[in-house]
Amino acid sequence: MEAFFIDLLTRYGYIILFIWCMMEGEMALIMGGIMSHTGQMDLGLAIFIAGLGGFAGDQVYFYIGRYNKNFISKKLRSQRRKFAIAHILLKKNGWPIIFIQRYMYGLRTVIPMSIGLTRYDAKKFAFINLMSAWCWAGITILPAYFLGEHILDILDKAKDHWYIAIPIAATFLGTLLYGFKRIENKILNERKNRRNAI
Repeated sequence: MEAFFIDLLTRYGYIILFIWCMMEGEMALIMGGIMSHTGQMDLGLAIFIAGLGGFAGDQVYFYIGRYNKNFISKKLRSQRRKFAIAHILLKKNGWPIIFIQRYMYGLRTVIPMSIGLTRYDAKKFAFINLMSAWCWAGITILPAYFLGEHILDILDKAKDHWYIAIPIAATFLGTLLYGFKRIENKILNERKNRRNAI
């Protein structure tokens, strides 16, 4: 199974990288960095293609927001909290939020949809989104490229000692989710306090 997966990545690595980056993609970027380190991918091409994938994904979400408001209305019922946070961040930060939203777990799809719902210029969004996507790809792929040997060594050890690796990974992810939840609560509380003060 592992040999099949490696063969798949070697043959269709750039296609997989593009599609995976359309759908979130941090793990894909790390994979692209490691494969560039081992010589199975070209570093510059991996960054270029990963950035295009991230750009394409956010463009899809932007146009869902712009032209499919019925879908958003349904989505708002279950994601009301996230849309409220996205709206606050957009009002407070303006265009830089397009850059930083890629690093905000749980808001990556919601923020482009929220921007699409507004009258934000589509060409301006596309340009900032493309620059942001290439920065995001470079910032994540380059460390994986330079630390490729260490990452491969850690993965080998994690495979042999999975009973230790799984709790460590779960703790890390849990801490990350808890941190983002606290940030979300802080943003919503600030808005609530501002409304109460008026």
